[in-house]
Amino acid sequence: MKRRYYLSILPLAGILFGMWYIHIAASDVIYSDYIRLVNSYLPDVWNPAKFFVPDVLTRIPVNYLSRIINVAFFGFNTMFDRVLGVLALGLSGFVLGKYCLLRKVGAVWFTILMALMFSLNKWEMLINGSGWAHFLAFAGFYYHYLVMDRLWTGDEKPGDRKLLVILPFAITILTAGPYCAVYSVVVMMAYGFMAILDYRKTKRLEKTYLLYALCTLAALLLYMWSNSLTVEDHAAAAEVGLFTQLAQTPGFFVRFILISFSSMVVGIEEAIAAFKGNILPFAILGFLVIAAYLYALYLNFRYRLYEKSMVPLILIVSGGLNHVLILLSRWIFLVDDYGASSRYALQFQAGIFGIILTFALCRNEMVMKKMVRGKYRLFSAAVVSFCLLFLAGNAYTTYHELKKAPDRKGTFEIRAQMALNFEEMTDDELRAGFEYRTTRPESGAQVREALTILKDNGWGVFRPNK
Repeated sequence: MKRRYYLSILPLAGILFGMWYIHIAASDVIYSDYIRLVNSYLPDVWNPAKFFVPDVLTRIPVNYLSRIINVAFFGFNTMFDRVLGVLALGLSGFVLGKYCLLRKVGAVWFTILMALMFSLNKWEMLINGSGWAHFLAFAGFYYHYLVMDRLWTGDEKPGDRKLLVILPFAITILTAGPYCAVYSVVVMMAYGFMAILDYRKTKRLEKTYLLYALCTLAALLLYMWSNSLTVEDHAAAAEVGLFTQLAQTPGFFVRFILISFSSMVVGIEEAIAAFKGNILPFAILGFLVIAAYLYALYLNFRYRLYEKSMVPLILIVSGGLNHVLILLSRWIFLVDDYGASSRYALQFQAGIFGIILTFALCRNEMVMKKMVRGKYRLFSAAVVSFCLLFLAGNAYTTYHELKKAPDRKGTFEIRAQMALNFEEMTDDELRAGFEYRTTRPESGAQVREALTILKDNGWGVFRPNK
């Protein structure tokens, strides 16, 4: 197969861009989730009692290894985690590159994919290094989908069947955390769909699909069992159940889902500034993204693209289910734009990747079959319109996030100075400055405890060579 160097060059360029962004937008200081992590796992990162807890499988075990490396070699530097996040995002780019090479997806399509993958609509995830493993999880998801696809289309490589047994456990238990829910459901749905299609052709049930689906289910059940041992503690605004709230404020749920979908075009901060509180632009963008989803689904089934590759359909369903999951899990805060937060862009973008790959495969199919010119022109007009929409919106978001980067770094530098003088500050000042559970009266004391641990060990901002 002819080597296409852009499949490696573009992800590498994306990694360099991500590294530059975290350099200009962040600095080494703990805040937010890091407060809990420091108090829970430091200073003794080698202590087995902190690993072998009842809900260990929900703690994203790969983080234990990264914390050990971070403490041992970098004196607990939050930039280390951010670098891991960028590298893991780049790994997703390389995996999609392998897929595009296998399915002969051209350079223009891959460039669009990489532009969207390294868009700064996910700035919050990039800056909050504590979530670096989520980037790794999605790289694992995409790789699993690729291996499944190779088996489905007869392009399997030696060891692929063993990988399909191992990957669900490695991904779900080691890296995925709560992200495993949609991943596991989509994989099992895909195996079921494959089994049905295969049975319609051969009149024989392919039991290996059942085996791989059961492996995915077993990994999910292990995670769910472990998760049942945790204690959730969320302060929510809702005082009634889902269906009661739906009956009382149906418009809220409509706004929530439309704004959620619109965030795949323009980041929420940029949208709020541009739309000035007007819901109509959000609604239009949300409807357009939903239309892109529906059109891509139509193309998959109209031209039976799933027979040549299952990945685009898997990604589309994954993106759609993630929107539903965020709605079901986050409506309780009763904030219209909660689902448009930058932290969810990583989950939602899978659907956009599926849409772009559908367009690419469908175009190849139309060209190969010499589709009627009028129908091809209509398809081209729709595809160009949707692609320009996604690219223009993400470029706008990235441009504005780069302009904000110095201010974001300035905030981190203020926190770093506060950390160095934390003993002279009140709990209220610490709670406000480090954004940790600001509604909880004990959170200021928790910030103080975390900073004390770092100071006593000479880590973080207290490193001697800092």
